Amino acid sequence: MAFNFGAPSGTSGTAAATAAPAGGFGGFGTTSTTAGSAFSFSAPTNTGTTGLFGGTQNKGFGFGTGFGTTTGTNTGLGTGLGTGLGFGGFNTQQQQQQTTLGGLFSQPTQAPTQSNQLINTASALSAPTLLGDERDAILAKWNQLQAFWGTGKGYFNNNIPPVEFTQENPFCRFKAVGYSCMPSNKDEDGLVVLVFNKKETEIRSQQQQLVESLHKVLGGNQTLTVNVEGTKTLPDDQTEVVIYVVERSPNGTSRRVPATTLYAHFEQANIKTQLQQLGVTLSMTRTELSPAQIKQLLQNPPAGVDPIIWEQAKVDNPDSEKLIPVPMVGFKELLRRLKVQDQMTKQHQTRLDIISEDISELQKNQTTSVAKIAQYKRKLMDLSHRTLQVLIKQEIQRKSGYAIQADEEQLRVQLDTIQGELNAPTQFKGRLNELMSQIRMQNHFGAVRSEERYYIDADLLREIKQHLKQQQEGLSHLISIIKDDLEDIKLVEHGLNETIHIRGGVFS
Repeated sequence: MAFNFGAPSGTSGTAAATAAPAGGFGGFGTTSTTAGSAFSFSAPTNTGTTGLFGGTQNKGFGFGTGFGTTTGTNTGLGTGLGTGLGFGGFNTQQQQQQTTLGGLFSQPTQAPTQSNQLINTASALSAPTLLGDERDAILAKWNQLQAFWGTGKGYFNNNIPPVEFTQENPFCRFKAVGYSCMPSNKDEDGLVVLVFNKKETEIRSQQQQLVESLHKVLGGNQTLTVNVEGTKTLPDDQTEVVIYVVERSPNGTSRRVPATTLYAHFEQANIKTQLQQLGVTLSMTRTELSPAQIKQLLQNPPAGVDPIIWEQAKVDNPDSEKLIPVPMVGFKELLRRLKVQDQMTKQHQTRLDIISEDISELQKNQTTSVAKIAQYKRKLMDLSHRTLQVLIKQEIQRKSGYAIQADEEQLRVQLDTIQGELNAPTQFKGRLNELMSQIRMQNHFGAVRSEERYYIDADLLREIKQHLKQQQEGLSHLISIIKDDLEDIKLVEHGLNETIHIRGGVFS
């Protein structure tokens, strides 16, 4: 399941696991205990030895990006979610600063204290001896209910202080395992994350003042330069600022201050106070984890998380190379992750809107460019024709006074042939006439239908007029020839008639 709140069914071999009631706050998952009424104080019956989260498989609550601020509980991970900020929280303990990852997910190192805590918890949940009568069974049920909720105190003995139930106790049901991105930056990159309790707009407007203030925090050393790598909005009006510091040496070379060194400086008591005055609520490094660190984190389940659930979370990891399982304890942590996810969704949507606007602008530019290219093509064609005319005139002047050469004569013959083909009635001229007839018909019907008018290019109209003029001249010439032929025929006919009359008079 994505978020399993199943009731624990108890694990064999522990005294505390034998007191899980069946009906009280059964959570959102399945249980393997026998059915009972809500807030039942009857003795529970365990029917299996599954983990604390019931018999379901925890598929995790994975997000593609990391999350990152810590809550009040100290799990060594800053509640384990590294906001795309990385897992600098691995280096941070709210109660005690540590620089190693040895005990982040492991149980407390004081074995006697841990043993006494487990014994007291088991006594509070199974066999309290506070009142010495049947009311102790009711008190055990009440302690169990508090343990399931992860809050309250469990009284079990008059001589021993009560057990404090927190959400990290193994019996708290409101737990799940999610996934966060592992950082990929190296320590040499020097990236340190500072979380400010201010809005991003305020941070951006005062970025220069912020850089100067951080430089003063670093002692105002002139060889150090503070640079802002990026800013990002976080829920609850917080802002993540990623910085790095460049150190210049006297010989002119420069290098980035390692992230661990810069973080150690920020964690000094007096420096931390100055950062808090600037509005910094959290600082962490953004460095990648070594294979040994990752192995140790995965081998040691977090406090209060069932080892079976932790193993299943490792199996269900969608990308073990980039994601690492982290615990989510309580609704407050779930709400925080939900807010971060919603914030990331808004940022992604904003970025998509920007990309969409850029694409629209590019499409407009493309349309404008295509129109300009077509215009330049027409202009190039016109300039080519003008250049050709200039070359023709220049060639005519250069060849003036010379006889026509053989190649020029051959070229003239070819041009005459082409001109004859163009002027042939059945060739291009005829087709042009046919097209003109169709255009006239379309203009006529178009004017009748929609009163649309079509205009012919001036050069084409001039060519059409020239062609029609030649046709008219040809017809006139043909008519004149026919008239001359008719006159000749009449003359011949008249001569024949006179010859016939003369011959008739002789014979008479």
